Amino acid sequence: MKIKMITRAAAVASVFALSGIAATAQAATLEDVKAAGELKCGINTGLPGFAFTDDNGKWAGFDVAYCRALAAAVLGDADKVKYVNLTGKNRFPALASGEIDILSRNTTWTFSRDLDLGFTFLGVSYYDGQGFLGRTSLGVKSAKQLDGASVCIQTGTTTELNLADFFRVNKIKYEPVPIETNEEARKAYEAERCDVYTTDASGLAATRSTFTKPSEHMVFPEIISKEPLGPLVRQGDDRWADIGRWVLFALINAEELGVTQANVDEMAKGTNNPEINRMLGTEGSLAAMIGLDKSWAINAIKAGGNYGEIFEKYLGKDTPLAIARGLNAQWNNGGLIYAPPMR
Repeated sequence: MKIKMITRAAAVASVFALSGIAATAQAATLEDVKAAGELKCGINTGLPGFAFTDDNGKWAGFDVAYCRALAAAVLGDADKVKYVNLTGKNRFPALASGEIDILSRNTTWTFSRDLDLGFTFLGVSYYDGQGFLGRTSLGVKSAKQLDGASVCIQTGTTTELNLADFFRVNKIKYEPVPIETNEEARKAYEAERCDVYTTDASGLAATRSTFTKPSEHMVFPEIISKEPLGPLVRQGDDRWADIGRWVLFALINAEELGVTQANVDEMAKGTNNPEINRMLGTEGSLAAMIGLDKSWAINAIKAGGNYGEIFEKYLGKDTPLAIARGLNAQWNNGGLIYAPPMR
């Protein structure tokens, strides 16, 4: 059976028509954000650990924390964010049309999205890979044993092509069950409309954490793709891209340098480490270069902590997801997380 999905060509054509308009103009997103007094940040419709509403009805999560850090750096207030919930299908048109200022929604950095769709990825905030979630009762230990299985898959995502490639390479067949959101996928899977669910491994961990009996479900060992996830903006506004990029890098560098949400104010008084001093504005002129208040990095870190603190709070071993740092550990601790120096 052939998978029914929006082709990449169609997706490129529809979004490029919008992004081409945005790219031809000399955008001034920073000024727009300041004039509006809020940051319009595109996030998931709901994904445990990454974007969810807490007990007070406020949005929280790993991707949401970046939105808050950026708002704090630009506007001096982490709460000045308008969250726009987006699916895999409508996220790119929303960014290209200017409905949002930035997209922070578990989005994979790919060649076509970077070039054909006219977006600028700001860096990798989470290294992921596509996997499969299935019931232990299936008696299946490997995704290569899923011949003839029905598979829940989100439309408008890289997982569609990855799935088709995986089954083709392994000469097995599958029946696609298309869905649009993670919540829809969870309900379809629990209702046994599909045998397995495929998405990024982090999303599978998030979904599994919501089940009444998680032990009755397993994530298969195969990781079938590279999924470098990170925030992105429209092409054509290098200044805004630089701001978004260096807020992310400040959070990553802060963890490496030992700057935390609790000690950032004290360290901002001055330290023996010139890189910390430059980042926190007690030495040098980085703030002038980026065009923000000299406390921009301080505010970003105070909004939710450094990269490691954010990871552990929403995804780490003491959360329902219990995701190990793995590839998302700092470069000097066996991982791939790495930011250019603050100088």
